[in-house]
Amino acid sequence: MQVPVGDLVFDVAVSGPEDGDPVLLLHGFPQSRRSWDPVVPALNAAGLRTVAPDQRGYSDGARPAGADAYALPLLAGDALGVLDALGIESAHVVGHDWGSVVAWYLAARHSDRVRTLTAVSFPHLEAYWYALRHDPEQRQLSQYIAYFVSPDSTAGLLAGGAAQFRSLFGDAVDPDQVRHYVDLHSRPGVLDAALNWYRSGSLLAEHEGLGPVTVPTTYISSDADRAASRLAVDRTAEHVTGPYRFVRLEGITHWQPEQAPERVADEIVRRVRQC
Repeated sequence: MQVPVGDLVFDVAVSGPEDGDPVLLLHGFPQSRRSWDPVVPALNAAGLRTVAPDQRGYSDGARPAGADAYALPLLAGDALGVLDALGIESAHVVGHDWGSVVAWYLAARHSDRVRTLTAVSFPHLEAYWYALRHDPEQRQLSQYIAYFVSPDSTAGLLAGGAAQFRSLFGDAVDPDQVRHYVDLHSRPGVLDAALNWYRSGSLLAEHEGLGPVTVPTTYISSDADRAASRLAVDRTAEHVTGPYRFVRLEGITHWQPEQAPERVADEIVRRVRQC
């Protein structure tokens, strides 16, 4: 369905029992709401109603120009706007990768709208920033950002049949799903908009003062994920004052919702039921 939020219109997949507890699913880069497709059936079967938007830049009706239009408070505002438009006062919020960044922000700054948080892959922003300052491993892992913010990254990722773009997924994601992502980001303006999440500077703008997360929280990491160092992962617990569960997936890369959907779904359901 299409959901208007101010001047923007978001493509949103809604499924599950109409009276089920709402679960907001926020995707990462360079994916779309379809990254949650392997997870959604189990959530719906557990009686949960899922709301999965294509976020700013990914929806055709929500692609403003300029990196400034992709600042983190605006991205979080989009998520709240989708909930408002659907008449949802509060939801269980789940995010992966950039969606996890938005989810942490929502849980810290808009806790009245977040029943529980399940963050996948990316740590609390203050833990991430601490690691960037003090951990050579995290600085090494974050070097990709310099390429993503460069003006040549869009053309480079799509060159040669999108070889660089495809290589981001390795063999962890189903080839048909990767083809969908390639087709989506090959359309005019889409990849530039997606990269504007990085170019806005939100990820490298220090978020000390973001504040602790008080809502019940599960953080899912994995041993082969190269987004965050172990220091950033471990320090995340220091920024959650509510009930906290840490899950470490073995043999799983960065693409947890697609590579380990059963485990991700189980942890979401567990967090919701412990609320």
